[in-house]
Amino acid sequence: MIPGTPPKISPSVLSADFSRLGEQINSIVAAGGEVLHLDVMDGHYVPNLTFGPLVVKAIRKMTDLELEAHLMISNPDKYLESFISAGADVVLVHPSTCESVADTLKAIKSLGSKAGLVVNPDEKLELVVPYLDQMDQLLIMSVFPGFGGQSFIPSVLNDLAQLRPLLEDNDVLVEIDGGINQQTIGSLNQIGIDRFVAGSAVFNASAPPGENYINLLALLNG
Repeated sequence: MIPGTPPKISPSVLSADFSRLGEQINSIVAAGGEVLHLDVMDGHYVPNLTFGPLVVKAIRKMTDLELEAHLMISNPDKYLESFISAGADVVLVHPSTCESVADTLKAIKSLGSKAGLVVNPDEKLELVVPYLDQMDQLLIMSVFPGFGGQSFIPSVLNDLAQLRPLLEDNDVLVEIDGGINQQTIGSLNQIGIDRFVAGSAVFNASAPPGENYINLLALLNG
């Protein structure tokens, strides 16, 4: 965790009602939200297919919130400029999809976006160590990307404490994504995570997104 930075929740718009997307984003804004998570899937690197730069551009027109684009796609280098020009403030890529991780991170930052790497549950967090001085963000996947209905995998955090000093020294923001809900988020406080991606725990029929956002944040800080 970056010292002095309170933890934040990053609602994943993939779980939103796209027929009322503007309204739902405004609900998050009214609740004090600061960032939105955009799950980009290509049907190749992961089996599901979601959306591309045009939807990111549309969301950018709806809000000034920070937009983080998680590119679960093959050959992300080909699309970096498209997503960043569409409005992505942060671009997160999987190292295994990059021909040169260092070059991809450099390209993202040269285009004016923050750059981050994503570690899957079957990968070691230490794989990002060679790139810490080039990274702004680390996204730890606590489920396997591209598959719904999975439970939180706690073992993904086994090495976080060991890596935390290096992350802090390089001002790398730590985010976690997968299975974050009312039952899991409270147990993840004070372990060095800055940002929590939440999809259906924020966007669901039980309450407006802003209300769910506030309730999650209360559990996180409780």
